[in-house]
Amino acid sequence: MSRVASRDVPVVIAIDGPAASGKSSTAHWVASVLGFRHVDSGALYRAATAAALRSGVAPAEWTDDVVLDAAATVSLSPRETSFAPCIDGRDVEAEIRGAEVTRHVSRVAQMPRVRRWVNALVREAATRHHIVVDGRDMGTTVFPDATLKVFLIADPWERARRRLTQQIGRRPTDAEIADETDRLVHRDAEDATQTVQAKDAVLIDTTYLTQPEQVERIVALAKAVTQRGSETSPVDDTAG
Repeated sequence: MSRVASRDVPVVIAIDGPAASGKSSTAHWVASVLGFRHVDSGALYRAATAAALRSGVAPAEWTDDVVLDAAATVSLSPRETSFAPCIDGRDVEAEIRGAEVTRHVSRVAQMPRVRRWVNALVREAATRHHIVVDGRDMGTTVFPDATLKVFLIADPWERARRRLTQQIGRRPTDAEIADETDRLVHRDAEDATQTVQAKDAVLIDTTYLTQPEQVERIVALAKAVTQRGSETSPVDDTAG
């Protein structure tokens, strides 16, 4: 478990894990319970991908420069318990969750300069707010001194089942789950260099946990850490 943040530094809870491990929805819920703001780093990669798709440049021709030029239109807009990804100032949550963005986002997330751009935006969000941030290298690269680091894992079959249930709104068949499991395992291999557990992260296997149980466990960890550092000066989390 990471050390408590020093005086006048906002609290950062970093939740990492592989694709479809439930980290984003869990992080959002944890932030809501704690009164923090949730930062979904994956949404920034998706927004950059969506902007690149809008640019008209064929994905096969994308470079760091092409994606970053397109991503100049991307920003994070503070909400009550989160930050919304925007393109040209407009919320694009629905667009960035589409199949075309999902098809290309892994490649974009591997671009070194795009990663530095995302990390800078995430760090900026943490300068004025207590945050819960999720991704794949939040506790290793972006916030090595995070107040609390958590690494979520789950069996690939269970991750696939959860993702499909959320996407299609019904119980998926075993064949559907098998296909999605294959895609997730392939995605894991692509993201392996970014998805690394920090040495001081708390490992939580969510295979047999409900989401409320995941949230309860992380909230308890966060409260234990912040209570031990109660001498830390309060941070103004009301700024927009």
